[in-house]
Amino acid sequence: MLTFDSVPVTDPVATELLTEYFTAREMGFVGGDYVVNFPVPDRFVPPAGDFIVARDNGRAIGCGGIRSLSPTRFEVKHLYLRPETRGRGWGKQLLAELESRAAGFGATEVVLDTNATLEAAGGLYRVSGYSSIEPYNDNPNATNWYWKALAS
Repeated sequence: MLTFDSVPVTDPVATELLTEYFTAREMGFVGGDYVVNFPVPDRFVPPAGDFIVARDNGRAIGCGGIRSLSPTRFEVKHLYLRPETRGRGWGKQLLAELESRAAGFGATEVVLDTNATLEAAGGLYRVSGYSSIEPYNDNPNATNWYWKALAS
């Protein structure tokens, strides 16, 4: 059973998961140098944001965060599941939890960016109701940007 815990991005488990995520991205990045943007801690503290660790029977298996871009627009960041846990629908559960937390902070919409090489992530976002949009930021790692309205 998946559970979700809010933790500071500086928490050792969060740091371990984020390091795995950034290392995997650097190793598989196509099209130049991958730029590591470790989360700024105060951007992921309620109510400005939140960072969560997903656990399966207590074992940390993934993470993700949300941060406010405006009072009603939040951004999903650093959605990651350990490779051995993928394909179980947990990414969708983790994403839904982040959306729920954003809505709880007053968000009416969420956005995110990703890279086209992360095909499974793009598929997850599309089946979760996200639409492609024009770039809303200048993230050098991103090639695709998405938006979703949250239920009120």
